[in-house]
Amino acid sequence: MSDNSNTYLAIFLGSRTSSAWEAWDALSDADRHKREREGMAAWHAWVDTHKDAVVAMGGPLGKTKRVGPDGINDITNQMAGFTVIRAASHEDAAKLFVNHPHFTIFPGDGIEIMPVLPVPGG
Repeated sequence: MSDNSNTYLAIFLGSRTSSAWEAWDALSDADRHKREREGMAAWHAWVDTHKDAVVAMGGPLGKTKRVGPDGINDITNQMAGFTVIRAASHEDAAKLFVNHPHFTIFPGDGIEIMPVLPVPGG
């Protein structure tokens, strides 16, 4: 079993129907590609700044399938990506994402950070 203490999952959220996405889609190809380059450079700088906290880089998420009692279904959600980090507290974990490029450069809606809890009875 791994030790999940002080481990947090950050879920990057974004909606293709948001006003931020509408503005993103309205950019010219040249402007969008420029913003993409700037955004990725800023994202890599964020990772470099917080490399001691990053447990798993994670990555972007693709289309979603949901499995439940009714079988397998294609669904849409707002999850765009994830990262796993370690921090001294939940508040400290959240502070790592203030002004993150996901929503300051890219059209993301926000980032939700939650503790990874121990498995009960583990």
